[in-house]
Amino acid sequence: MTGFGPRIYRFETFELDAARFELRSDGNPVHVEPQVLSLLILLAGNRERMLGKDEIIDRIWDGRIVSESAVAARIKAARKAIGDDGSQQRLIRTIHGKGFRFVGEVTECDVARPAFQASLQPEVASASAITTALLNARQGRPSIAVLPFLMIGEPGPHDIVGDALPADIIMDLSRLHWLFVIARGSSFRFRGADVDPLAVGRELAVRYCLVGTIELAGNAVTVAITLVDTGDGETIWAEHYRGDLAELQDMRPEIEARVVAALEVQIPRNEVRIARGRPPAELDAWGAFHLGIDHMYRFTQADNAHAARLFERSLACDPYFSRALGGLSFTHFQNAFLGFAEDPEAERETARALAHRALEADRLDPFAHFNVGRSFWLDGLLEDSIGWFDRATSLSPSYAQGVYNRGLVSIMAGKPEAADADLKLALELSPLDPLAYAMVSGRALTHVQLGDYEHAAEFGSRAAMMPGAHKHITLIAALTVQLVGKRDQARNWLARARQADPALSAETFFRSFPFSHTRAREVIEKSLSTLGL
Repeated sequence: MTGFGPRIYRFETFELDAARFELRSDGNPVHVEPQVLSLLILLAGNRERMLGKDEIIDRIWDGRIVSESAVAARIKAARKAIGDDGSQQRLIRTIHGKGFRFVGEVTECDVARPAFQASLQPEVASASAITTALLNARQGRPSIAVLPFLMIGEPGPHDIVGDALPADIIMDLSRLHWLFVIARGSSFRFRGADVDPLAVGRELAVRYCLVGTIELAGNAVTVAITLVDTGDGETIWAEHYRGDLAELQDMRPEIEARVVAALEVQIPRNEVRIARGRPPAELDAWGAFHLGIDHMYRFTQADNAHAARLFERSLACDPYFSRALGGLSFTHFQNAFLGFAEDPEAERETARALAHRALEADRLDPFAHFNVGRSFWLDGLLEDSIGWFDRATSLSPSYAQGVYNRGLVSIMAGKPEAADADLKLALELSPLDPLAYAMVSGRALTHVQLGDYEHAAEFGSRAAMMPGAHKHITLIAALTVQLVGKRDQARNWLARARQADPALSAETFFRSFPFSHTRAREVIEKSLSTLGL
């Protein structure tokens, strides 16, 4: 089996260059979506045998659950790229019920390196070509290697944590299907103080490297963790965790959860930075998706519409991209939730349909379950909504937004204690989350339910001053400060909310937050009525 090595496969007028990850016809590059190109390389490199559907899914989709129609769509696109079709099957033949085989006549040769590369740094040139091919073969998905942590201090029984903690992080990161995580057996080959993250990036073809130290000093321990961009060596994120040495083993789960939650925010932010540096015409499915997420979290009508266009562009590259389907669902949810569209009911239906399509594309993606949960929320089916957020967080326990949304819906369902615990945990997991303002505002509503209006007003005002806060957050600030008699502040917050939406009313608030009929709803209704809504 040949695989993705640096080979060129020639057939008819085509050249399939695995090293450059390129298809050429008569010497001219042919634009092919990366996943389709990966499929062509896989088929041509294994032309001596049939490839079953399960093997194709394992190699092209990394074993994710995908429908047969997704495989069929990729085969159809691969045939189209090389001038074949399902009727002729001149180059790619279907073995019905079993799989596919490349049947065209192929000549195969090694990649010829330019003379200056061969004379100067042949091993670097080859490694670079392979790295590029591997990165492209992952269809632009971010990739990471977590290295064993360096122990600093006197050797002792705690040394095992230097391997155990990064192994825990690898296990939790592997639940994030949007992130390609190098297995422990490969990443743990890189040990010691002299390991260069850039070299790790070249060797393992990863975009990110997570490194750490565990320093023991007397009865104290400091765990320092850094996320490095292996392309330029830039530090993307770093954090320290301190405690007593005797508590080190107990600290492991908390550190693991916080690191994973931080990477869920920091890696996409850096992906946005990378995507913005690329010409728009060169954006792949992942690049368009990350730019869409950036606009989605700005919570304005214009940005929401722009995010939807970027998600649609991503889906044009990959119609079965679960994350992009989830992102598009999110934008339709926002249209209904924030009143950006004239027909909120239609937007809710579209959000639900897209969320279920995302779930069908990848049933193990927490973001897909998250979006299904949000669609039930808008219909007032609060217990059903909570169940979907439970599924999202069971797939990824550190998924802060899943924890937050479960808490928010629990508020509406009249479960303030459980809600406040979730909201507090979400903020601890992801203090820099794009939805952090909503987590804080949610705590304002839990304290309304608990009858603690002073803290409710504090959380409400704090949330309204945070980046991203939209009209509902500002209205929550108004109603909570109204409850403690701060009428001038309440009027100011209400004026800001009405500036964003002059038609804002108690009806529109409860349409977005369908509270069950509890004492808390009565308190909120009375406060809004006092404000003139």
